[in-house]
Amino acid sequence: MGNPFSLEGKTALVTGANKGLGQGIALALAAAGADIAAVSSSGADDTAAKVQALGRRFVHVQADLTSLEPIPRIIEETLATLGRLDILVNNAGMIRRADAVDFSEADWDAVIDLNLKSAFFLCQAAGRHFIAQGGGKIINIASMLSFQGGIRVPSYTASKSGLAGITKLLANEWAAKGVNVNAIAPGYMATDNTALLRADEGRNRDILARIPAGRWGTPDDLAGAAVFLASAASDYVHGTVLAVDGGWLAR
Repeated sequence: MGNPFSLEGKTALVTGANKGLGQGIALALAAAGADIAAVSSSGADDTAAKVQALGRRFVHVQADLTSLEPIPRIIEETLATLGRLDILVNNAGMIRRADAVDFSEADWDAVIDLNLKSAFFLCQAAGRHFIAQGGGKIINIASMLSFQGGIRVPSYTASKSGLAGITKLLANEWAAKGVNVNAIAPGYMATDNTALLRADEGRNRDILARIPAGRWGTPDDLAGAAVFLASAASDYVHGTVLAVDGGWLAR
């Protein structure tokens, strides 16, 4: 029996892979042997250089996922350039902050469209391909707010709660077809999305006080979970939302 965590010969499509958690996940999958198709609305030269330094092939598919229009092209370009598709990581997302009594329809729609609507339809497009080829792996990037309410982020909480539900629904429908659908719920991570929280002395102190690990997470902290859920090691894992949170939910 070979290494069940190896991704040699596989291709992974990672959205939002130009920076932050998406880049960290793309590099972890590449280190395990996968070629990478990175989807983002801006350039991904840094990710490209790092993936290629690991000896893996790389293609950047430029697309704005606030619309469903580019989704068929994303799948087509990945297959045309890299020859196959085995793994989808739905990582692209945004957050808008305001008190619930003041939250705007525009901020609601922008977050739901990217974090939930586009994620579902990317799952659908990749799922059709995976079912036809007899298998594949989908990893949705959920959140602590898939479990909790949070404050001042109503559309983000709704989108990440919905994404956890969609993950379970798709697992129910596709597990018998050889397609694994799971999610990773990162805890408080040091990324652009949390820059304002980390800059707020009081909020930063309160957050760290609740994390048993005593620190903010980094993109590298998601590497093991991502490789596990992308690999044959997780072939009997379906519909789980795996928290990588430094112990936040245990507190």
